[in-house]
Amino acid sequence: MDITFTPDEERFRARAREWIEANKPSDPPVENDLEARRDFDLAWQSRMYEAGWAGISWPKEYGGRGASLMEQLIWYEEFASAGAHEPSTLFVGLNHGGPTLIACGSEAQKSFHLPRILRGETVWCQGFSEPGAGSDLGSLSTRAVIDGDDLVVTGQKIWTSFANIAEFQELLVRTDPDAPKHKGISWVICPMDAKGIDIRPIRSMAGHQDFCEVFYDEVRIPRANVVGQINDGWRVAMSTLGFERGTAFLSEQVRLTRMVGELIELAKLTPLGGAAASAGDRATRTIDDADIGRRLALMRAEVEALRSMTYRSVSRTARTGVPSSEASLIRIFFSELQQRVHALAMEILGPQILEWDADEQPVTTSLGAKRRRIRETWVFRWLLSFASTIAAGSKDIQRNIIGERVLGLPR
Repeated sequence: MDITFTPDEERFRARAREWIEANKPSDPPVENDLEARRDFDLAWQSRMYEAGWAGISWPKEYGGRGASLMEQLIWYEEFASAGAHEPSTLFVGLNHGGPTLIACGSEAQKSFHLPRILRGETVWCQGFSEPGAGSDLGSLSTRAVIDGDDLVVTGQKIWTSFANIAEFQELLVRTDPDAPKHKGISWVICPMDAKGIDIRPIRSMAGHQDFCEVFYDEVRIPRANVVGQINDGWRVAMSTLGFERGTAFLSEQVRLTRMVGELIELAKLTPLGGAAASAGDRATRTIDDADIGRRLALMRAEVEALRSMTYRSVSRTARTGVPSSEASLIRIFFSELQQRVHALAMEILGPQILEWDADEQPVTTSLGAKRRRIRETWVFRWLLSFASTIAAGSKDIQRNIIGERVLGLPR
């Protein structure tokens, strides 16, 4: 591994840090207010675009920063370390749709969509998973029949993040039912206001409605919206997933490191059992419990190990130009560590922290407001963490990749 930063890269870090600290927005909306999050994210993206920081990994000819791999690593580290707001509702467009169009789209598709994504004017969602085709994408059954200059789409997608606030969708459809399952798929840009689309939000146990079911009843999509070629969607989709598991994942890791630090501070302030802390109870602090202290120390070591693993992967990619399959090792280690961190947070805070109603009105007293902030932060994170070993390729899929591509085991 060779991770050393050149003088130019250190100057890039200083410029990035200075700009982020001076411009990062404050008071982002609550997670459950999806429309407010959309507006907030679009405004933040627009500000980054005007300053030349949008599309950090996108080529300059498409409006991006054109940053090197090392500069991308620096940017995501500084962005997350500063606690800057992550425009999560724009993730699909910035890290899936846009990069996929750059790699596989037509000039007309690029010229129309890429500027709008970068400028913070549109939200994209992903239409890949189906009730019977989640981890096994090749089994998808949503079909598209060619009718003149249109595709006529019928079927269903599920777990579609931000479908209810998106203008466009990256949609996988089966265009040749007689071809082998990976051969008859097409990748299509679907306008979410098309006639025949029915969007039904799914309320998660964390209280938000980011996920949706989407139903297609003879939805007509122009054939010009096919990215790549008809029946070439599997190759295009794999390029999409490759972007998702690239450098954009770095900021999540830095945020996890921050969370471990926050959890250590929380353990210093919270007495054993999670009762209300007071200055005179320092002898009974949770941090003084030998087992809790040991687990916190281990987690701090693990997030540093995760960072080293990522540096090693970035170093290898910078040297070879080819992303390593070892990224699956990082992904599964991160997702399971994230779950352990949030489970320990619940243990430190105690069972009374779960006396929480997602629809509860704001508390006006300072103590009540503080308790509510703790609950909104840690309980919400804990509930979301259950999905971390499923999203972006389940832990079982990741283990299969590790076995086949890293260890060389038979399929």
